[in-house]
Amino acid sequence: MPVEIKELIIRANVERRPVGPGAGEREPGEGRGPAAAPINTDDIVRECVRQVMKILERRGER
Repeated sequence: MPVEIKELIIRANVERRPVGPGAGEREPGEGRGPAAAPINTDDIVRECVRQVMKILERRGER
């Protein structure tokens, strides 16, 4: 018997850190790997929307 998920709850905690001189932030490329690149929220939102639309398309095919 297939299982149907009717509700999905996603929680996230986001902290903003002060940026600027003396704030403890390092300059880009200063001892950090490529995985620590600045976060582009527009790209994150765009990817989330793309994945939700894909899920809704699959749901409509049933």
